[in-house]
Amino acid sequence: MKCPEGSLLCGPAMQLSAIVEALLIASQNPLPSEEIARLVRARVAEAEDIRIRETEEGKAPEVLPEWLTGLTATSAEKIAAAIGELNDAYTESGRAFTIIERPKGWKLYTRLEYGEFVRQLFPGRKPERMSGPAMETLAIIAYRQPITKAAIEAVRGVACDGMIQKLLDRDLIRIGGRAELPGRPLLYETTDLFFEHFGIRSIDDLPNASELRKVKLPEPETAPPPAPAESEQQLALGPVGSPAAAAASHDD
Repeated sequence: MKCPEGSLLCGPAMQLSAIVEALLIASQNPLPSEEIARLVRARVAEAEDIRIRETEEGKAPEVLPEWLTGLTATSAEKIAAAIGELNDAYTESGRAFTIIERPKGWKLYTRLEYGEFVRQLFPGRKPERMSGPAMETLAIIAYRQPITKAAIEAVRGVACDGMIQKLLDRDLIRIGGRAELPGRPLLYETTDLFFEHFGIRSIDDLPNASELRKVKLPEPETAPPPAPAESEQQLALGPVGSPAAAAASHDD
């Protein structure tokens, strides 16, 4: 039997690490380990369907190559191991990039030491430094998210409207819903860009995250209770001391 030109069934053996590398290079978005493993298994299943069809036509071998059948059991753990092999190879060969896991998955990134050269491609995008108050507000949100504005202000002791708006404008935080509290105040949480910017995968990667998330924070001041409602008679007659109220009192 003669394999069709370029067929995976008779082509050269491929290593899982090289397949993972090809997927990460081709993808514009981060890929989770589970998704990479699914893509690999899907390709093997597709190759099996092709083998069955081409075997019936006398064009392909009757069995899949051993290296290809070995990919049938590809798991997220095997993908993570393959990425580790790639990063080791990149380090040993002095490559300018590495593979890093972020909340949405794995992605190729330029190494930090080459960042200033790469930045020349984007002359209009200069890094902006955040002020101390903005960083403080962001830290409170990051460690205690989701959190209300009142709770943030209770910790900082000052109004935070301006700082919250700046962080929203820079896409470092977002509105994550409403709290089950009187007035249903907005809840704030960090964005994917926050994780990208600070190079972490989750909140657990923040310094001393488990300890700081347990620290008791100052409670927001509660609003004063509403004034007791006036009687229907008073509402109808007007304020105490008004001519209508005085007349009603005289009539009684």
